[in-house]
Amino acid sequence: MKRVSLFAGCLLSLGAATTSPVIAAAAAHAPASLSVDQIVERNVAARGGLAAWRAAKTLTIAGEMDAGGKPNHVLPFVLKEKRPRKSRLEIVFKDQTSVQVYDGAQGWKVRPFLNRNDVETYTPAEMKSAAAEQDLDGPLVDYAAKGTQIALAGTESVEGHPAYKLKLTLRNGDKRMLWIDAASFLELKIDGEPRKLDAKMHNVAVYFRDYKTEHGLTTPRLQETAIEGVKQTYKMTISRVAVNEPLDDALFQKPQFAALATPGPKKP
Repeated sequence: MKRVSLFAGCLLSLGAATTSPVIAAAAAHAPASLSVDQIVERNVAARGGLAAWRAAKTLTIAGEMDAGGKPNHVLPFVLKEKRPRKSRLEIVFKDQTSVQVYDGAQGWKVRPFLNRNDVETYTPAEMKSAAAEQDLDGPLVDYAAKGTQIALAGTESVEGHPAYKLKLTLRNGDKRMLWIDAASFLELKIDGEPRKLDAKMHNVAVYFRDYKTEHGLTTPRLQETAIEGVKQTYKMTISRVAVNEPLDDALFQKPQFAALATPGPKKP
């Protein structure tokens, strides 16, 4: 459950945003009284367990995402992640490959669809967002070691699912709400980074659903992003998940524009 801002930021550049709705069976009663540590422990177990996630050194996901517009454009993407906190996102738009790369300390982007045929460094805001992102295992696995603090902010219903509402304070001081299903203990919803549209800031919510287990890890195959005040939502459908696929460190270095002239990821 990560790279929410990575996807949303890239799609906003394309003229839209990313990812929103949900999963699992709802509990027929109010959530049991549990501590933060108990909720986190059950969430990690439901997602495959601590040992399985710690053993995951790389994670590759591929699929399609909405980019908005009239008619809506559906774009193929590939996201590759490698510890510690490295990522590479490729999206194909009109036979051109957009790339965002973060090496754990620096970030770059290539956006040929905007006729920017050069490699740009991340803006200060993009760097702050990338630096705040969790590793490939999401916000709750080894959260204390990541510098995250968690408080229980009560219980709420998320699209009919009783849920625990957790308040996350990230290592940079940013705060984010995360809702955990009281029945399955999988993530239902998380706050995305607010987006500026029409000179106003809009709250963003990302919903997770259609969880599947592969390679011992349970991950959502559908994410949907809802932006406050915007009627259209943006879906990301994941068709492929690969764990511990070899990923060369060169993939996470500053991209070379000439190397991006070849076709990008094909539709899954």
